[in-house]
Amino acid sequence: MSRMIPPQNGAGISSALSTHTRFIVTLRSKLRPSEYHSLIVFRLSALSDSESEANLAHDDHASQIFAMESTCPHLGADLSHADIEDTDVGLVAVCPWHRYDFDLRTGYSETGLKACTYRVEIRADEAKGEEAVWIESPSGAGGWEVVELRPVSEDFADPPHASPLNNGQSSEGVVGVSPSIIAEHMPEPKTLMEYAVLILNTADAGLKVERTRRAASAFRTGKLKSIGRSEALSRPPPDVPPREESMQIVQPGKVTKRGKAGSLKSRIAILHALANIEQWAIDLAWDIIARFGNERVNGEPLPPQFFSDWVKVGEDESKHFTLLRRRLEEMGTFYGSHTVHAGLWESAQTTSTSLSARLCIIHLVHEARGLDVNPTTIARFKLAGDLESVRVLEIIHHDEVTHVTAGHRWFTYLCSKLDVDPIVTFRKEVRDHFSGALKGPFNEEDRRKAGMTPDFYKDLQGELGSVHPRG
Repeated sequence: MSRMIPPQNGAGISSALSTHTRFIVTLRSKLRPSEYHSLIVFRLSALSDSESEANLAHDDHASQIFAMESTCPHLGADLSHADIEDTDVGLVAVCPWHRYDFDLRTGYSETGLKACTYRVEIRADEAKGEEAVWIESPSGAGGWEVVELRPVSEDFADPPHASPLNNGQSSEGVVGVSPSIIAEHMPEPKTLMEYAVLILNTADAGLKVERTRRAASAFRTGKLKSIGRSEALSRPPPDVPPREESMQIVQPGKVTKRGKAGSLKSRIAILHALANIEQWAIDLAWDIIARFGNERVNGEPLPPQFFSDWVKVGEDESKHFTLLRRRLEEMGTFYGSHTVHAGLWESAQTTSTSLSARLCIIHLVHEARGLDVNPTTIARFKLAGDLESVRVLEIIHHDEVTHVTAGHRWFTYLCSKLDVDPIVTFRKEVRDHFSGALKGPFNEEDRRKAGMTPDFYKDLQGELGSVHPRG
């Protein structure tokens, strides 16, 4: 019996079990930080409010919680949206791509394949007076730490709901886009990479969000079964994704002054600037799929989990954009009322030919910098009494930690495959593809959660554009 993975930060997922029925658990090796492992947890029993905590440890509830690897062993499809069916041989998860079924207890399939499954225990913590879910640990790796624990999506909320704060949608649909426009301009691509190019070429922000949601849903549920690596793209990803003509795009130094959130005008300017960043972030998630999807590392194609992770990042960024856009409207203004810049995309262009550089500069420099500044922004909005904006900003910050984690996961994956040191390689990529020093103060706690220890980024200077004297 392998050791069990303890609850995250001393707190189990017992409280989450009362709100959702499926969760993604991402693990990182304590011995080899470049090694990650993703599990999916299914809860099949219905828990009433009174049962969700007090009775969680009962055997009948524990027997209805299952853990297995998050991807299908056939071709790597995401199992987060697998159908659960009760068959003659027991409960099975059915892969959405090719309908392969896997026993939730044993992992065996009638096809002869086997998915890894992990024993689940619910243990009482008498000191804290609560119960927590413990999951059998994958073998090897010198022990694992939980670096991400999140519901799969609001599709599995229990009971079902449509909270705008959770999914960024309103009952009327996507902010700023009518269903007729979506239908009229929505050809359905046949591969994930073609979908990525379509989204990148979409100027309308609301339509970009809707297409992102449709692509993510189609990929997870098996309606989009091909990544598209074996097919030539009908058109390449754009050098710069287009924007609506009404957007006022200026140089980074010419944007509207934001202030420190002490006034309504300042808070609007800050939220508008963040919405602009989130719109570019949607494009960056899809660009890494479209531009680098055919990448081979030591002759091997990128694994399906790479694509699942960046689809999730793109979906998160679209949620963030929608929440910020709606918040601006609640404050009496609109997205597009202020000038914006494309500074973030300049780094995308600088790293357009190197997946390693892209992961480092966009996700482990720029996005990690967001982890440093977000807490200060949140504190300023709290001081101003703008608690609705605080709730939005806290959602964004929580998600961004997982995005930096994704950057670390796939950068260290490349380094492992190429047998190079991640820290040495990161520092070289920053010197070659970034201009200026990585400035503190650093949010070391959240950076560590994402895998970024100080030896990655302390005392590091980008030298892009620098002129070195000869001699």
